[in-house]
Amino acid sequence: MATPTRFPRVRRRLLASAAALSIAGLLAGCGLQPAASYVPDAGPGTIEHIDGLPQNAKLTVTSKNFTEQLILGKIAVLAAKTAGFKVTDLTNVPGSQPVRELMVSHQADFTWEYTGTAWITYLGHSEGIPDKQEQWQAVHDEDLGNGLTWGAPAPLNNTYAFAVRREAVEKLGGISKLSQIADLPVKQRTFCLEAEFNSRPDGFNPMLEAYGLERGSPKGVPDGNIGIYDTGAVYSATDNGDCNFGEVFTTDGRIKSLDLVVLEDDRKFFPAYNAAPVYNTETLQEYPQLREVFSQVSPLLTDDVMRELNLRVDVKGEEPADVAYDWMLSEGLITKK
Repeated sequence: MATPTRFPRVRRRLLASAAALSIAGLLAGCGLQPAASYVPDAGPGTIEHIDGLPQNAKLTVTSKNFTEQLILGKIAVLAAKTAGFKVTDLTNVPGSQPVRELMVSHQADFTWEYTGTAWITYLGHSEGIPDKQEQWQAVHDEDLGNGLTWGAPAPLNNTYAFAVRREAVEKLGGISKLSQIADLPVKQRTFCLEAEFNSRPDGFNPMLEAYGLERGSPKGVPDGNIGIYDTGAVYSATDNGDCNFGEVFTTDGRIKSLDLVVLEDDRKFFPAYNAAPVYNTETLQEYPQLREVFSQVSPLLTDDVMRELNLRVDVKGEEPADVAYDWMLSEGLITKK
């Protein structure tokens, strides 16, 4: 799956943003939506039609264009439609910054966003906050000034992690935490990394330092123990045993499909990237019931759930809208119509 923008890449893609805004304006002006705006019809479940909602109540939902965001976007579209809104589906927007521009310019009313992405990429802070609640609160408070209100975060935390193939766990002393890598013989401290994470000033090197390991040292992690791979190839390399520890994203479906085991970041090095509903503040003031609608959804979205949903799209080839619909049915959020 394509992955969201990570740590400080504050490079505003102005042309892409302008294009996205232009498309959004055209769609809004013509009353049209992209062909990919399809979602199955759904009836009320625990999400019910909002009493007294005006017949012309409208909501524009946007999302980025990688698998997880497409699924979350379709969940939002289904939830809003079930609640009684006439929904404009602007999911599948190419890139983080264009989605952000749609939200801050009030051309979109709702999106799912990651706390770490907002804090670092949009708000320009140099370091993330590992504590989930502290990171959410910091983003919530600062983004109020941008006309955006953050709802409570979901448990799912799409951040960096390291994983090991399951059959190697016992050979590595039953390892379950990153701090235990330092207890292994040097020859077993082997890593598969993406080039970006390898070279980032907030990536692999400071992570090793946080866990008491020195890169390039014969008693730490020698350079020969580190393999650099193209984006996505880390997963198969880890599964094939090219290394013991592969850099992954915690909600990637390949973790489940390849039966990889994610190690606990027990020293809390990686920032929190919890997904949360983000509202146009004016829209939320007009329709405060939206908070109740999405407060039913957020607590159900865990890392394990998201891995399974991503797996169904990336590995099994299912449509994000169908995956979102099936999951919401299984949770009783909606019913068949």
